[in-house]
Amino acid sequence: MQGNHGQDRAEMLGLQALGWLAETDRLGAFAGATGADLDTVRAGAADPAFLGAVLDFVMSDDAAARAFCEENGLAAEDLVRARAALPGGDHVHWT
Repeated sequence: MQGNHGQDRAEMLGLQALGWLAETDRLGAFAGATGADLDTVRAGAADPAFLGAVLDFVMSDDAAARAFCEENGLAAEDLVRARAALPGGDHVHWT
């Protein structure tokens, strides 16, 4: 993913992940981990940095990341590329 098109695709994946968190009853865990309330989550849906945090949360649990990818027909690399395209993603270095 490169340029604005890449960020647009990454934001769409972040929104998809946010919806998945809500559908799978993981939104409460996300809120607890980030301190976000429902209003913050609603406002954050339009914030690329917030969507990056959503992807960080999904990727922080291998089982959740695998489940999200499987349920949405994605490869793990799709998550990594999307996260890299959003603000703060260039600082993530998995070794």
